[in-house]
Amino acid sequence: MTDSAQSTHEVEIDNSNRSTTPQSDAFVEYLSTQWADRPETLPEAWPVAVHAAARRRAFSAHFPGERVVVAAGAMKQRSNDTFYQYRAHSAFAHLTGWGSASEPGAVLVFEPRDGGHDATVYFRERAGRDSDEFFANPEIGEFWIGPRPSLEQVAAALGVTTAPLDAFLAGLDDRTLDDHEVARVASELRLVKDAYELVQMQSAVDATAQGFDDVLAALPRASAHPRGERVVEGVFNQRARLEGNTVGYETIAASGPHACTLHWIQNDGAVREGDLLLLDAGVELDSLYTADITRTVPISGAFTDVQRRVYDAVLEAADAARAIVRPGIRFRDVHAAAMEVIERRTREWGFLPEEDGTAYYRRYMVHGTSHHLGMDVHDCAQARRDMYMDGILEPGMVFTIEPGLYFQPDDLTVPEEYRGIGVRIEDDIVVTESGCINLSAGIPRTAREVEAWVQGHRGSGS
Repeated sequence: MTDSAQSTHEVEIDNSNRSTTPQSDAFVEYLSTQWADRPETLPEAWPVAVHAAARRRAFSAHFPGERVVVAAGAMKQRSNDTFYQYRAHSAFAHLTGWGSASEPGAVLVFEPRDGGHDATVYFRERAGRDSDEFFANPEIGEFWIGPRPSLEQVAAALGVTTAPLDAFLAGLDDRTLDDHEVARVASELRLVKDAYELVQMQSAVDATAQGFDDVLAALPRASAHPRGERVVEGVFNQRARLEGNTVGYETIAASGPHACTLHWIQNDGAVREGDLLLLDAGVELDSLYTADITRTVPISGAFTDVQRRVYDAVLEAADAARAIVRPGIRFRDVHAAAMEVIERRTREWGFLPEEDGTAYYRRYMVHGTSHHLGMDVHDCAQARRDMYMDGILEPGMVFTIEPGLYFQPDDLTVPEEYRGIGVRIEDDIVVTESGCINLSAGIPRTAREVEAWVQGHRGSGS
């Protein structure tokens, strides 16, 4: 990483952060002149602009006569003078259409007027070459982070009025995302996806499918490394950066008994022949829509009899849940359908105590089967319960179906041959007028398909 330190006779060293650059009049004059003209062209409106405008109108209707401020958020410090990759708040991105290119600190302001609101995006203008910020400010200076868009360019792309951030004044009565109702409305507006969003969701799934193929091709390399899970993670994350913005969440690359840890993100284990690899991962696009897919594959290319028995039970649960998805049912019914299979199979295998109305099977499947998906991997989280868990399915809703079975390595309620086996199968579903579509159906799902998928990559010598 480049540092802005100069020799000690030029500048007083500031050890608390980046040191300053020279500030003499002569130096500033020299840096501010002799630059070639750079004509500014205005982009065509982005495809999302018309959809974001409709979202803003819907949002506005909930707050007549009130000023509402939706902030993109500031950059978050990682250590000393380094920051995490910036990502705008999902509500801001949804209401503006401004995704991975959003400017830190931007705010969307709804100013009340008769019949609705006027919407304005305020953000920090780029530093002109006549300003020392051009070369001296590592947060917005072009020398540090590259060219930034002008107010006019952002206005043209998003189809919204823009203004400089220093013209924004917060009001005592402003409602913000810290307000429970504002957060709730912003979440509930994302429960049903518009046409643009559905295209983005399919694109995110397709990019994720490429990442899964990359991982299978890299399994020999992963198996050869003592921390092969890191190989898996790195290979998938590279695909996420190539095809989108980044990963939608920390990649879970869980091999062997690590698959029994639901959110295993340490990813420092070996990838061994004979074990299963549970890969739970998703590509987040530049639009900030993310996929969330899980596949569990036999590293050797073939399931053992016990592994296949567990896998087939999880697949049966997933298929049972998806079979009932249609408009008009309750969201929670999807989970119930999957759990009927999980309970039946674990009881058939003799793992459960005598039935007394207790959900003993949840020992092996402790998480929910479904969650909404979109800009956040667990989207719409601030929605009311009667709109979410107790909500009625509508066309355009997108959510996961992800049952699993996890037999901990030290679980004495199951036979030894089951211990350390973890299986999850997760697909991304969109509700249609008459049923649903599995957006990730193209990624192998059945045991036979999965074995052929792994063997195909091994046989290709990839």
